[in-house]
Amino acid sequence: MYQIDCRKHLILVQINRRITVTSNFLDRSSIFGLVGAVVIVSGGLIATPPTGMTETGLTATAVFLATLLLWLIRAVPYVISSVTAVMLLYALGVSNSVQDAASGFSSSLVFFLLLLFLLGNTISEVNLDTRLADRLLGTKNSPTHALQSLTAALLSLAVFMPSAAARTVTLIPVVRRLRTSFDLSFSSDFSQTAFLILGQVNPLASIGLMTGGGMAVVTAGLIHSLVGPLTWVEWALYMVPPAVVLYLLGTVSVFALYPLSYPDIQKPMTKDTATGFNRDQQIVATVMSGTVLAWIIGSFLGIPTILPAAAAVLILGLPKIRIIRADAVEDVSWNVLFLIGAMFSLLEALTNTGVVELLINQTLETIPLHALPTFASIGILLLVAVAIRTVFSTGSAALLVVVPFALRIGEQLGVNQLYLSFALLIVIGGTTFLPFNTTSALLAYEEGPLKQREVAKFGVVTLLLSLGVSTTAWLFYWPFVSSV
Repeated sequence: MYQIDCRKHLILVQINRRITVTSNFLDRSSIFGLVGAVVIVSGGLIATPPTGMTETGLTATAVFLATLLLWLIRAVPYVISSVTAVMLLYALGVSNSVQDAASGFSSSLVFFLLLLFLLGNTISEVNLDTRLADRLLGTKNSPTHALQSLTAALLSLAVFMPSAAARTVTLIPVVRRLRTSFDLSFSSDFSQTAFLILGQVNPLASIGLMTGGGMAVVTAGLIHSLVGPLTWVEWALYMVPPAVVLYLLGTVSVFALYPLSYPDIQKPMTKDTATGFNRDQQIVATVMSGTVLAWIIGSFLGIPTILPAAAAVLILGLPKIRIIRADAVEDVSWNVLFLIGAMFSLLEALTNTGVVELLINQTLETIPLHALPTFASIGILLLVAVAIRTVFSTGSAALLVVVPFALRIGEQLGVNQLYLSFALLIVIGGTTFLPFNTTSALLAYEEGPLKQREVAKFGVVTLLLSLGVSTTAWLFYWPFVSSV
């Protein structure tokens, strides 16, 4: 009960802080975003299209940029801005029908994410996340051992808890309990290191599996749409080793940059949760394990990844089980689903009107990537991705914008598109310069003793590590996997 109360208190604190911060800037930013969006769309309607672009293409570009502004400013909820974007595509003549304008919502990625949200919520609903965390952390008698166990717990929990933010929320009360047990202050080295691990190392564990969180799922959907089919096992073979190496390097870097000045404090600790799992926890654990097993087997039998997830949701909603109830739909991140659906619709509109092809040609003319060595061209693409990533509050949204354009440019350069997709995921996943760049970093920043300078400093470290890991994997590991 103590852990549950801590988690509820944490969520309430986050809501209150978000409301406090937002109330200071909401009116100004909302007005700026809305006025800016209107100006952009109006300009697209009355301006003369540049050379090589049609009027319809200019309108589609204006709608895309206006929507992007609304998403960045958050002048209105994502659901509203996403629906508005789709309706504008139809109303302004970019698409011939509402069905064409909303084609992005028919993507299997939208439904797959919906199923994953429902499954992920069941883990928290039955408090299985807290129990797993407690089991994994166990009894530790020194700060060093406790932090080592924390890093191991995060890596293990990534299989059952895809969301890095969920893992952060789950383990923040555990970190607090550890700090209290060792009688350490809020601003101690232990707290700083622990919250850096939760906020910036933790998300690195989510990219190893195709179902390992929003960024991995979005990238998998883009690969399926733009590159070709990729099974769950194939993804794991390509990405688990680089993800684990990146995670371990991030962990080592934290301990190297922020060593504990009191690593050997001895304090006996005991777990304060009852032994054993209750009925609902056993059911959810069994179903989730079965789902992962089905993904593995299905990779060899050609079964789409979405089907085991759909079966798991159905089982958990059966009358005799009822772990997933009607009110579970309220906890789904509809903002994210609508953003993804609208982004796919906008990208399809830009492609159909020739804007994507024009942008690629203009980019290649402005930056002579063809004249550069391949590794230099790839490096420029990755650095551009980092720059774009910085302004987004979620890696998933940044990937939706960056990956399609980068893949088209990579195709022109003859670059392996699968490797480029993986490299973009690793680099964007490792880019956290500002607390709002990821939910995990924001939670750790607001609940821990971290300062913005420390977040940015360690963000540079994780970026360099991600560039190194992706380069090494591209040159040596991924070709080896492809050849097997």
